[in-house]
Amino acid sequence: MAATARTRLQQAAVDLFGERGFDSTTAAEIAARAGVTERTFFRHFADKREVLFDGQAVLLEALLTGIETGARDAPPLDILFHAFRSVCPLLEANRPFSEPRQAVISATPSLQERELAKMAALAEALAQALRTRGIPEDRARLAARIGMAVLADVTLAWLSETGPSLRDRLDRAEQDLKALI
Repeated sequence: MAATARTRLQQAAVDLFGERGFDSTTAAEIAARAGVTERTFFRHFADKREVLFDGQAVLLEALLTGIETGARDAPPLDILFHAFRSVCPLLEANRPFSEPRQAVISATPSLQERELAKMAALAEALAQALRTRGIPEDRARLAARIGMAVLADVTLAWLSETGPSLRDRLDRAEQDLKALI
């Protein structure tokens, strides 16, 4: 039942944010739309922003697993792109929520700032995972920051456009990045 309430809260929030805007929607309204109490809302989410950023922990865990399973002797960018490809099924399954979520974030400057902070935290966690694999600190940090920028760019394009699959876009971005380097 808890997962169902959480999912209903997330869907209600995205629907209301799309209808009224993020700033004009309250946690109480989200709870009412989801058919739960406001207290239930706050048991699941610290605030209404977290409804939109809730999946970061799952994404991070999947990315870290992808880094761990990458080839032992691979260079940092190869390891990262292996991890990025490994999360494609997760991102694809979440697309029906991610598309309207991204529209809300794109329309709300405070959420854009929050998203950048979350992406920076992901990049730092990826850099730490690369360091754990023996990649020197400077190279790990640079690779992780570049990699996260590419993943974000590719994912945003995939969410907003029809066309190539997420995996195909990642393959092309990796080729383009290596050509630039």
